[in-house]
Amino acid sequence: MRSYRPDLTPPWKKPAAVPEVPAEADLVVEEVTTGFCGAVIRCEKTAEGPTVTLEDRFGKHRVFPMAPRGFLLEGRVVTLVRPTATAAPRKPARTASGSLAVPGARARVARAGRIYVEGRHDAELVEKVWGDDLRIEGVVVEYLEGIDDLPAIVDAFAPDADARLGILVDHLVPGSKESRIAAAVSSDHALIVGHPYIDVWEAVKPSSVGITAWPRVPHGQDWKKGVCRALGWPDNTGAAWQHILGKVHTYKDLEPALLGRVEELIDFVTAP
Repeated sequence: MRSYRPDLTPPWKKPAAVPEVPAEADLVVEEVTTGFCGAVIRCEKTAEGPTVTLEDRFGKHRVFPMAPRGFLLEGRVVTLVRPTATAAPRKPARTASGSLAVPGARARVARAGRIYVEGRHDAELVEKVWGDDLRIEGVVVEYLEGIDDLPAIVDAFAPDADARLGILVDHLVPGSKESRIAAAVSSDHALIVGHPYIDVWEAVKPSSVGITAWPRVPHGQDWKKGVCRALGWPDNTGAAWQHILGKVHTYKDLEPALLGRVEELIDFVTAP
């Protein structure tokens, strides 16, 4: 008769238990061997075993085997398993810009390339909506306090293939002072784009701020102060901006004319 032999392995030598997590739709994980981050699209049963399809923030799909200890969830090693038919669907995890969120992702070391915007309000708005994306991509946003010296600023930065420069300009419309300044910049590694609004305030949808439309301010008057007076707000543009910024929660609160330009700059600066 065989005798019972207890497991004499010390507890500190035993591998830690790895939790099993149902691979529910929109669960964001990282595959441990490739570092590919994405949201679960579907699970399938194959002859080689179950697989999971992930979609990253750029819409790229990859299929991985659901191997034990094969994924990271919020920085912890987990084993993905096929969800039960009764599992409740998860809500999509998205950043304020609409990209797939990557929980637990560390900020990338800053790139040599930069995105310049005209003023502090522009920078604060970009940070609020695209901040998570920019940290993952390692893109730093700086503000210029105006673009009158833009050609000299670009020359001083000296953009090249490994340090691209993207610039967001207010009121970049034909015939404007801004368009003439932008036209004076010549570099294959600098991209200047702009929105049609006099100030970035106007890029916030009026409905998000609780007004029907942004007021028309007579030419020659300070635009921001004119807006405050027309709306009956205190004559304090700093406080007015904080009120406006507080109404912005996601990309849905911004006009498409700004959204497209910021996304274009991020793509340009991060291109291989």
